[in-house]
Amino acid sequence: MSLLIDFIDETEEVKEAYMSLIREVLEKAAQMENIEDGAEVSVTFVDNERIREINRDYRDKDQPTDVISFAMEEMGEGEMEIVGAEMPRMLGDLIISIPRAKEQAEEYGHSFDRELGFLALHGFLHLLGYDHMTEEEEKEMFGRQKEILEAFGLGR
Repeated sequence: MSLLIDFIDETEEVKEAYMSLIREVLEKAAQMENIEDGAEVSVTFVDNERIREINRDYRDKDQPTDVISFAMEEMGEGEMEIVGAEMPRMLGDLIISIPRAKEQAEEYGHSFDRELGFLALHGFLHLLGYDHMTEEEEKEMFGRQKEILEAFGLGR
């Protein structure tokens, strides 16, 4: 199983060990979700100000958040699926606020590693079509999230 992950660190704070952890968590998720080899995802680390701008511009919420995901396979009105494209599957982009991740790790009483792994996985599952808008969707997504984190060794 090989997932292609492009990391961009706009904060210049993220150690290689954290990127390796996220790579391993997402590889585990891709394996458990039967994602084909060569699928691509980008992960960008930003500060609270930048994620607030993105949240405001794309989600009409003028406040910082922890993770935002942009799935590449969500088709808008009038768009058509490209059939037979031989390029690797681009799943989408994850944007993670490093300051927010640190705040939440402290708030929830667990490690920064666990919080980063959780946020990356949460955003990744959104890229795969999971959501938590309804109680039923939330139960499915959070249940799957828990299974993957526990299988990886980042359970609570």
